[in-house]
Amino acid sequence: MTSTQTSAERADAPHSGYGRNVAVLALAQGLFMTTQSMGIATTPLAGFALLGADKSLATLPIFLNHAGIMLTTIPASLLMGRIGRRAGFTLGALLAIVFGLLAAYAIYIQSFVVLCVSALLQGSAAAFAWYYRFAAADASPTDFKPRAISYVMAGGIAAGLVGPEIAKRTVDWFAPITFLGVYLAIAIVGVLSTILMQALRIPKLTAQEAAQGGRPLGQIARQPVFVAALIASMLGYGVMTLVMSSTPLAMQQLCQDFKFSDSATVIQVHIVAMFLPSFFTGHLIQRFGVLTIVATGAIIQLGCAVVNLMGTDFWNFLIANAFVGLGWNFTFVGGSTLLTRTYKPVERAKVQACHDFLVYATTATAAASAGFMQQKAGWDVINMSSVPLMVIVVLAMTWVGHLQRRERAQAGAGAA
Repeated sequence: MTSTQTSAERADAPHSGYGRNVAVLALAQGLFMTTQSMGIATTPLAGFALLGADKSLATLPIFLNHAGIMLTTIPASLLMGRIGRRAGFTLGALLAIVFGLLAAYAIYIQSFVVLCVSALLQGSAAAFAWYYRFAAADASPTDFKPRAISYVMAGGIAAGLVGPEIAKRTVDWFAPITFLGVYLAIAIVGVLSTILMQALRIPKLTAQEAAQGGRPLGQIARQPVFVAALIASMLGYGVMTLVMSSTPLAMQQLCQDFKFSDSATVIQVHIVAMFLPSFFTGHLIQRFGVLTIVATGAIIQLGCAVVNLMGTDFWNFLIANAFVGLGWNFTFVGGSTLLTRTYKPVERAKVQACHDFLVYATTATAAASAGFMQQKAGWDVINMSSVPLMVIVVLAMTWVGHLQRRERAQAGAGAA
């Protein structure tokens, strides 16, 4: 290290080659979300077909998917803190292969119970993959972190274009056994993810960094920015999960004319709306501020409820799912960006684990509630329940913005 290096250059030295890592993780996100979107379009209907007269448990596999994420987020993060990102992400990709094969077997033997077990494995695989965004941010210079998260999330656009399309083309591969081909295709995508992970190059913490220990989690969690990040991610993702999980069932129950291809198309547009904005979300955060972008996302998700309450035509479902996808992008990318501002490198494993555990506890609850609410309360109640949650998100961003303005004013007065 030469004496002419600036402190910023020394701080960013561990981030050399970050562009390569972001590119690999963006591609991995695309493969991961391809399997997710195939499962989203298929599993509720597969569960519906395997059940008897009472269809209220049709979204139980979706709940178990989110429960698998929730239960695995903490051990996945802590494990990667010890063995590194590449080894951890490879393990997650292998779990995705097992999920696809087991789900295909469930369809072959017509077992709802085995389908549920496979969904739990899908969640465990996804728990690893959802750390792609943080891996990209942690391996990037400070000023590039919002865009690193955004670019990795943008990789999911492939899922919107490819995932449901693959599902439509493979659903009858083994006719008359419907859906079996979809899950075998998911296993194949998992193989591709396993191969791709070997190109990742993210250094582990140095011995000096690991020895620092870091602050207690409770102290970190008391930061207003941490609270705001958690509210944005939890409620933004929870509302999106509730609406998305219910949509295929609502389309089938409220209008018998809808086919599998119709619900797959709605999910396809939804996934595109989730990830296409990521090409510019990072830039918007840098220009307008993360709090403004998160609040805007919450308002857009309110628009989803309005459109769904206006009618049950195909276009209502499609436009509403586009809105909830776009709103989710702003709240989730924004929440993730806020979180990266709350911890030091040595603290990242436990902070990210805490954040994602609580987020996926929320989504698991939303997924578990979706089928029951659709069956017992109805589509209108599902959409109206999102309104107070999005209002909370807006209020939380307003609160943190007020605190930050007050701190800046006090700092200015002190300097004067």
